[in-house]
Amino acid sequence: MLVAPSLLAADFGNLEREMQWFNRSRADMLHLDVMDGVFVPNISFGFPVLKHVARLCRKPLDVHLMIVDPQKFIPQVAGLNARYMNVHYEAVTHHHRVFQQIREAGMKPAVTLCPSTPVRMLEDILCDVDMVLLMSVNPGFGGQKFIPHTLKKVEALRRLIQETGSQAIIEVDGGVNGQTGRQLAEAGADVLVAGSYVFGAENPEAMIDELKSLT
Repeated sequence: MLVAPSLLAADFGNLEREMQWFNRSRADMLHLDVMDGVFVPNISFGFPVLKHVARLCRKPLDVHLMIVDPQKFIPQVAGLNARYMNVHYEAVTHHHRVFQQIREAGMKPAVTLCPSTPVRMLEDILCDVDMVLLMSVNPGFGGQKFIPHTLKKVEALRRLIQETGSQAIIEVDGGVNGQTGRQLAEAGADVLVAGSYVFGAENPEAMIDELKSLT
């Protein structure tokens, strides 16, 4: 199992310290939630913070844009040397074009679905992305409870990936812990995003190890 802790739950007053243990850990990626207060009812952090984090982080960046018109920021995200640029299906009009632009900028395109968006909406674009992120909470705030229906969505997405021949991996974000992580692994998830479960723990590296052990 791949694990991508979410910076949203980190202690921003001690960001360098947080990045020190994170770089030592077995985490696979750092998940960065960018919120604009328009697409979601909250604001997180902007590119000055992201640039600072990118300098401190020694692992790949998974940039999740919960914003309107995310395609406007392709150059800025590429400037972070991000591995994935993750845009919401609900925030993009011309999906093929945006995914192509992301790939041309040197990143892997990824698409995110809100809890109420069915996976069948991805049928015609699934082969154009490298990753699909299923939100297992309503986007905008950390610390929410896991939506159980997500398990069925993961199973449905796994079937759709097989039917279309897509190489996309499945990422899940929201309410991930040891219990829900195991359920998601059994349903077919490839990547777990965990915020407070990791950054809020007394031993965050042990929580990462626990999630990575799930199969």
